[in-house]
Amino acid sequence: MGKKKISHEQIINAFLCCSFEKSAGSTSLQDIADYLGIKKASLYNHFTSKEEMYVSAVDYCRISLDSVNFISEEERKNDKIYLLDIKTAFRKLLKRYVQIYESDPIFQVYCFVNSEKYFFAKAAKIVDGEVFKVKSGIIELLRGFEKKGEIKLPENDILRELAANFTLSFMQQLDTYIVKKKEIARQNPDCSVGSLFVLPTDEEALEAIVNHADFYLDLLEYN
Repeated sequence: MGKKKISHEQIINAFLCCSFEKSAGSTSLQDIADYLGIKKASLYNHFTSKEEMYVSAVDYCRISLDSVNFISEEERKNDKIYLLDIKTAFRKLLKRYVQIYESDPIFQVYCFVNSEKYFFAKAAKIVDGEVFKVKSGIIELLRGFEKKGEIKLPENDILRELAANFTLSFMQQLDTYIVKKKEIARQNPDCSVGSLFVLPTDEEALEAIVNHADFYLDLLEYN
């Protein structure tokens, strides 16, 4: 029987999956090899050390999250999102954003970088970048609805503060939601990493997150 061929990306994903269960610091090269069903020595064909693998995993997370936007290109196309009223548009975008983060592999990526942001500056920068993207997306959306004539926005400094406060609140709620999902997965033997993502969305919790947006939207002046 020939040797099992393992790619660089498969190793990174295995590292993320093992870290999901045990944390990055507690995950050993042997854990990763066992997860992949290969010999530990085979990992050295791709990485010289766990530290190199760790850095590559952080870079992989950055690339993965680069594709996640608050407003998708499809929703920007022909100003599709602005065919809705502002509250419906916000609800749609917030739900979509949360559901992206509970899907494979973004779920593991989110858990990894948010755990490692306390230990590695690059991970913290990735998290900050996601917050910035959401804030920028919210400002873009509000300005789009102002252009449509549905709302009147405050001056730029107040608008940025409003968007920043909403983003902080939303990301905290997203974090709480993901933590709960992670604990369900870890406590349920039928929902280990790999089968985790068949778990249904917590519609009640998601609705609570979305409803919170109305508080901020009600601070705006409607035409």
